[in-house]
Amino acid sequence: MSVSDPIADMLTRMRNGIMVGHKQVGVPASKIKISIVEILKNEGFISDYELKDPGTPSSSIEIKLNYWSKGESAITGLKRVSRPGLRVYKSMDQVPSVYKNRGVSVLSTNKGVMTDYQARQQGVGGEVLFHVW
Repeated sequence: MSVSDPIADMLTRMRNGIMVGHKQVGVPASKIKISIVEILKNEGFISDYELKDPGTPSSSIEIKLNYWSKGESAITGLKRVSRPGLRVYKSMDQVPSVYKNRGVSVLSTNKGVMTDYQARQQGVGGEVLFHVW
């Protein structure tokens, strides 16, 4: 089955896994998804990830979701901003912050996939992929 928006598919799988309390979710692998889960790991929204069968067409990423001691998820919300039908680009001075820096915007820039804070530090703008808080 063909997916028209693979990033939205990954975010939906994570959101659904959190709602039912799964410890991990699996998504098909791609370079941009690996970059995104690396950012989510560095920001503490997921605990870890593992690449299964790298270099094959059936490669996948096992994302281990992060839960606090009371069983609450580290991810409270995920919102896809840019999508295939409506791309959202922001310049370096318009890069959005999420909930007064309590969340993270993930951007695709000409220097790679990075957070809103990193984009401001490097003085670049780009396509706003999604917000997570």
